[in-house]
Amino acid sequence: MPISLIDFLFEVFAFLDNLGYVGLAITSLLSSALFLPFPLPILVFTMGANMNPLIVAIIAALFSTTGSAVKYLVGLGGKELLEKKYEKEIAKVRNAFEKYNFFWWIFAVSLTPFPDDPVSIFCGIVKYDFKKYFAAVLFGRLVLYMIVSFAGYYSISAIVNLIKITT
Repeated sequence: MPISLIDFLFEVFAFLDNLGYVGLAITSLLSSALFLPFPLPILVFTMGANMNPLIVAIIAALFSTTGSAVKYLVGLGGKELLEKKYEKEIAKVRNAFEKYNFFWWIFAVSLTPFPDDPVSIFCGIVKYDFKKYFAAVLFGRLVLYMIVSFAGYYSISAIVNLIKITT
């Protein structure tokens, strides 16, 4: 009998929950580094409900940002291929990034649960300052995962209190 997607995700989340913080770190890193459409915010929500939500948010933010840095490096490598043909255009975009303070734009994109692969690759192509890129992504992801993990922590606690389940 084939397994449904929901059952599969339930099994994956149960396995990762058993691995604890290490499983979260590995999953955060790989799902961000390898163009995998893995629902990391759902994992952060469920792990935030069962573990320390602050630590969950910090681990998810740090390792997913490190994974995104791989995509930045992919863009940086692709820059060499594109720069010969589009050198002037890339220079204009790089100047616009600095002029219009795209740090906050990168932060805003990282604050959403949507994939930021194109942004990471593009930042590498235009050779946006890596420290600024990393800080913007880390700050955005930290805020996102703090909200998600604490939502998991408090919503599960509220449900348990509502139906009077004791643990």
